[in-house]
Amino acid sequence: MAASRYRRFLRLCEEWPVEETKRHRDLGTALRQRVAQAFREGENIADPEACDQMYESLLRIHTNYYKNKYPRLKDTTFTGVTVEDCRMILATDILKQMEDMKKGTWRTLREKFSAKKPEEDLK
Repeated sequence: MAASRYRRFLRLCEEWPVEETKRHRDLGTALRQRVAQAFREGENIADPEACDQMYESLLRIHTNYYKNKYPRLKDTTFTGVTVEDCRMILATDILKQMEDMKKGTWRTLREKFSAKKPEEDLK
């Protein structure tokens, strides 16, 4: 039974898409890492019921179970933002640009002309 659990998770990982716009923050990448970590010591799972529950929950997310069960009338939020707009806003590059915009002028200049990294200043 443990081998079939591992194979089911591997199949789910293969089917789960990876979003290139969300580098190091993607749910598919996190899922692959967690499966590798959970099955690292072999296929012995401490709590098989919790493992099966987790698989079923992830499968429902992957197959859009609730999206299909409760269809939406419109594909926008209450603010009028579309799914594509949300994807663009949550892209890693855009978030990085927004973080850079939040920095004050003094901090930006200090980072630009400082010989050491800003993380070293905090130590």
